[in-house]
Order: sequence, then structure tokens, then C-alpha cells
Amino acid sequence: MAAAYFTAAKCLPPVAARSAAADRLPAPSALSVRPLHRRPARRLGSVLAVSSDVLKAAPAAAAYPAVTREEALELYEDMILGRNFEDMCAQMYYRGKMFGFVHLYNGQEAVSTGFIKQLNQPDCVVSTYRDHVHALSKGVPAREVMAELFGKATGCCRGQGGSMHMFSEPHNLLGGFAFIGEGIPVATGAAFAAKYRHEVLKQSSPGGLDVTLAFFGDGTCNNGQFFECLNMAQLWKLPIIFVVENNLWAIGMSHLRSTSDPEIWKKGPAFGMPGVHVDGMDVLKVREVAKEAIDRARRGEGPTLVECETYRFRGHSLADPDELRRPDEKSHYAARDPITSLKKYIIEQNLASEAELKSIEKKIDDVVEEAVEFADASPLPPRSQLLENVFADPKGFGIGPDGKYRCEDPKFTQGTAQV
Repeated sequence: MAAAYFTAAKCLPPVAARSAAADRLPAPSALSVRPLHRRPARRLGSVLAVSSDVLKAAPAAAAYPAVTREEALELYEDMILGRNFEDMCAQMYYRGKMFGFVHLYNGQEAVSTGFIKQLNQPDCVVSTYRDHVHALSKGVPAREVMAELFGKATGCCRGQGGSMHMFSEPHNLLGGFAFIGEGIPVATGAAFAAKYRHEVLKQSSPGGLDVTLAFFGDGTCNNGQFFECLNMAQLWKLPIIFVVENNLWAIGMSHLRSTSDPEIWKKGPAFGMPGVHVDGMDVLKVREVAKEAIDRARRGEGPTLVECETYRFRGHSLADPDELRRPDEKSHYAARDPITSLKKYIIEQNLASEAELKSIEKKIDDVVEEAVEFADASPLPPRSQLLENVFADPKGFGIGPDGKYRCEDPKFTQGTAQV
């Protein structure tokens, strides 16, 4: 199903690719492609969205891609981990354990799980400021992510990154980025490096090219870096997937009010690459599209732009009272909770029992509780760490003639030290 669309989008001109794909895919499908004909978005009741397909309940007989029991339970466990971890973050934030802005991922778990769980260890992920769950899906231990949020030395960035700058070299998580769009060039560079290793240095992985996922939101798609990197990635056939987590709101700005053509996926064929729209509230549909896009990239067939239409269940950050979105809109998407939908599917397909799923939930509760205890008991970073990774010359501004960090001077932070 997904392969048919990718083939059409690759071989045909952009307009023909879209129409051919739309003609041959039944609705609702894994791709849920629906054109808007450059007019205001449709209204379903009083809920606005880019595609009305995403707002419709799938019929009971809808065909889903085959998923094994082991795969289904892995997806469920990862999504439960993301949801429970973020719920705990909210508690810890309001108790004063975290500082600064904290952006939670509740409601969008199907995107992270559906994509990242298809990757291999050498593959890279580049995230945004909403990066906690991407880190967890890529395998960064929950205790390291929580410790980073607490600003502790045991965090994945030794307490220097915080909520918006998760990074883990062992897991090839190349960072969360606080400014929108700034991670896309980094991801494009990582994809170029993978192709260079493969084609020039002949350091090939058995399965093909290492792949990079670049995550970003709908608000980023009007920024220059987005278009520049789409062009560069297609020009050089880089192994990258641009994943748009379109949660319909850029802080308090509706996507439909800020974008001349709200169907982001169509920007892919404009550059010669496949563009796909998928229901981002359905992990099985996301997983199907992700698998095809990743396989294409690994084979050296170039990038893909995937628009995942999803919804965040909380405000933009924990400092956001979330008063701009209408209650009926929020309740509509809450009824499409991706975790609830997957749980229902698993039970209906006899892949696992309710008791088995409860056991997974209990296991994750324990993991999250342990992460909080670990973070709370961990030490704060030493003052000597303050200027590390700031200056290229370790014997420059940050370290004095005696070899000690200047910041260890008690007067340093008072502005009275001679530096």
C-alpha cells in the first residue's frame, strides 16, 4: 500500500504523482491523502483540521498492516513509557524539581514510536525542544533523561542540556534544539556524513546506508532552513526522512491561519521527493509509512517528507495555560488517543490479554518512579563544569595559569574576579 504511493511519487512529476497516488489508494488508508484544493480547511462539526480523513473514525473492517505479538507489545510499551514519563515530568515541574520551559509530548506518541522503533542503532535522530520521548524511543535510559531534566550531573548531558537539549552520543541522538528549524541542517549534515561513509570511505553497514530522522513541527515548515535542506537532500539523494509532527498549532498560532497551503506533504514532490500524509494518531499507519520511507533511504533512493497529523494533549509548554484551543477540539482529539486505540487493537486481535497489558503498565510505572528517585538523589554538576565545552582552547579564558578553572574562584560569579 505505502510502496505504491512511494513508487508513484518517485517516478511521476509532482502533480501527477499526487493525483496518481490519491487515485490508487482507498480511503481511509495508511496514507490518508486528501487535497484541500487551496481553500480554507474543512470543518467537521466545529473542529478544524488539515484533512477530514484524519478526523473520521476508521470503519471496523479497515485493513491494518500485519503486526506480530512481539511487535505490538514493543509499540505499546514504548508509547506507555512516553506518556507516563511526560505525566511524571508535569508533576515534577510543578513541585519545583525542573526549571525553564518544559514541552510535553502527550498525544503524539504514535509518531515517535512508529518511526524510531524502525531504526537501527547507528541511525540518527534529530529532535526539537519537545524531545524527551524521542530520546526514550531511541533507547536513552529513562533515569538519564529524568536526571537531565533535574539538571543533575548524571543526566545524558551532565545536567547542562536540560529539557530542550537532550543529546546522547551512544544512542546517536544528535540533540533537541530550542529554536525551530535549527535541527534540520544538522540532520541533513548527518545524512550527508552517512552517505560519505558509505560511498567514499566504503564503511558500509550490512543493511545499506545509515538513516537520519529529522523531527520538527508544522510551525517550522515556513522557515528557510526547511526548504534549503529539502533541496539539498534531494539533490544529493541523502538518506534522510523529514518527519513533520503537525499538531495543528505553532504555540498559539493555528497552522491553518499561518500557511498559504496547509498540506505540508505537497512540498516534497515540489522538490522531487515523495510527500506522504499519514494519520499521526495511529501508530500502525505511521509505522507502515515509516518502514517504507526508511527502507527507501537505506537503499540509497533518497529522502522522503512525511506529514504526520497529530495533536498534543497539553499546552505548548507547562507554562502555557492552553486557552486558545477550543474545548470541543481538544475533546475530539482526546477521544482519538493513540495509546487507547492501540490497546483496543491488541485485545481485539488477540495479540495479548488485558492482564498482560496491565503488567506492562506496571513495569513502566516502576521504571518512571525509579527514574525520579535516581534523578532526585543524583548530585548537581560541579562548578568546575561550568565552562567546559564552551571554549575551543582549554587553556584560554576558562582555565587560569595554575591549571584550575577560573569559575572555581568564589568571586567568579560575583563579577569581581580578574578574568
